[in-house]
Amino acid sequence: MKQILLGDEAIAQAAIDAGLSGVYAYPGTPSTEITEYIQLQESKSPRGIFCRWATNEKTAMEAALGMTYAGKRALVCMKHVGMNVCADAFVNSAITGVNGGLVVVAADDPSMHSSQNEQDSRFYAKFALIPCFEPSNQQEAYDMTRQAFELSEKLRVPILMRVTTRMAHSRAMVETTDEPRPQNSHSLPANTQHFILLPAFAKRNYADLLAQQPEFIRLSEECGNNTYTRGTNPKRAIVACGIAYNYMQEAGVANGASILKITHYPLPIAMINKMVEDGTEEILVAEEGQPVVEELLRGLVPSHVRIIGRLTGALPRMGELSPDSFVKSQIINHKSQVTNLPGRPPSMCQGCGHRDMYTALNEVAREYDEARIFGDIGCYTLGALSPFHAIHSCVEMGASITMAKGAADAGQHPSIAVIGDSTFTHSGMTGLLDCANCNADVVVLISDNLTTGMTGGQDSAGTGKLERICMAMGIPEEHVRVVVPLAKNMEEMKAVIREEINYHGTSVIIARRECIQTLKRKARK
Repeated sequence: MKQILLGDEAIAQAAIDAGLSGVYAYPGTPSTEITEYIQLQESKSPRGIFCRWATNEKTAMEAALGMTYAGKRALVCMKHVGMNVCADAFVNSAITGVNGGLVVVAADDPSMHSSQNEQDSRFYAKFALIPCFEPSNQQEAYDMTRQAFELSEKLRVPILMRVTTRMAHSRAMVETTDEPRPQNSHSLPANTQHFILLPAFAKRNYADLLAQQPEFIRLSEECGNNTYTRGTNPKRAIVACGIAYNYMQEAGVANGASILKITHYPLPIAMINKMVEDGTEEILVAEEGQPVVEELLRGLVPSHVRIIGRLTGALPRMGELSPDSFVKSQIINHKSQVTNLPGRPPSMCQGCGHRDMYTALNEVAREYDEARIFGDIGCYTLGALSPFHAIHSCVEMGASITMAKGAADAGQHPSIAVIGDSTFTHSGMTGLLDCANCNADVVVLISDNLTTGMTGGQDSAGTGKLERICMAMGIPEEHVRVVVPLAKNMEEMKAVIREEINYHGTSVIIARRECIQTLKRKARK
């Protein structure tokens, strides 16, 4: 059957067709559509796939590992910075190994369209010593996801699937199977010690993982995902990784350069050696993200072979690649057709409750000489931009509360944290517990729009529970305040903010009003 699918949807459909039993994820662009697609298919034709959102990426990774422990196939999805959150469980899952197939999808965001950094998730696969797939088109995304589940069960290790924004969010025709694989039956590990990482057991498991490395390399050379084509002018070569291979094809290769296509890691050493034996004197390494392969090649090829790419300036050091990138590298003969278009800065939706919250907060903050407002990750981060210019920091999920605490510890007053409801339950609760334990002089403002708004309105883990959570953390009931951020309530909101700033201890203000977008969708229904 042929379907037009996003890269994310191709991965999701492949997982379903591969006998998936559970998808565990926290929404984050550009990975969100994978889980949403599976949820949609479940609503149309239930297969018994668990597909509810997790509280954060760490809990998602751990739950998926638990599902594989029981012999079932599980998928974990997140954006690249989510890999930082789940790193403890992810790296250790390579040591425990898996019982059922486990595929971890990391969707990287070069050019930082909706992210704080450009980190490259391929480093995590190398760090954990496990195979990594990086499809170059949507059909490969489908085929390689199915292959990844098979390989995971064969090798008994998790497989990392790395995609980038353009792969995740572009569409193409994909041929899918007409005969989905049934789900695995329940089965527990034969070795009861394998998932117990006491040092004595972990050392044995780690030795087994190291012993598998030659097999991982052999598979990358022989399974057909990586290909080497000798050119008519083999003195020049292009190593194109993942979607960069797609860009290269669109640009058009000149001068008969040899091409090594990389979509499966670890690197295929035999193919690299063959490229050098064919007389290659210069290699252009094209890869989205950081110069992972470019750096590795410097230790694999003879010193007389010149390697160019992001590190040398042949390709841009930051941002996404494009067909135009190859034009500028001068290894491609193709006229650029890219034109500069004016940008459109993002802004909060008209009617958004965050707007009224920031209006009140700004007016009160101006009453103090050096008020500082520490922000977090979500729609409300746009409060840093015009017309509000309200927040003074935004580092990573959950940092607002702990940064506000640290500043208060240093004598900052007032020290205010702004965090969304979903981000609070994701990774802000522990920071609030730190505040409560020492009664830090901090005001925590939870902007509660009753959803995970920035990624499209997914369920928020704290909906209906925030007041109880805050009081359970040790915040006095009289200092857990709820306001409704509307223009008509402006004076009340400002009064509450002033009162809690003047209370020299930890307090929480919950500004609660439903996201205007989810409200519109409900009205249409």
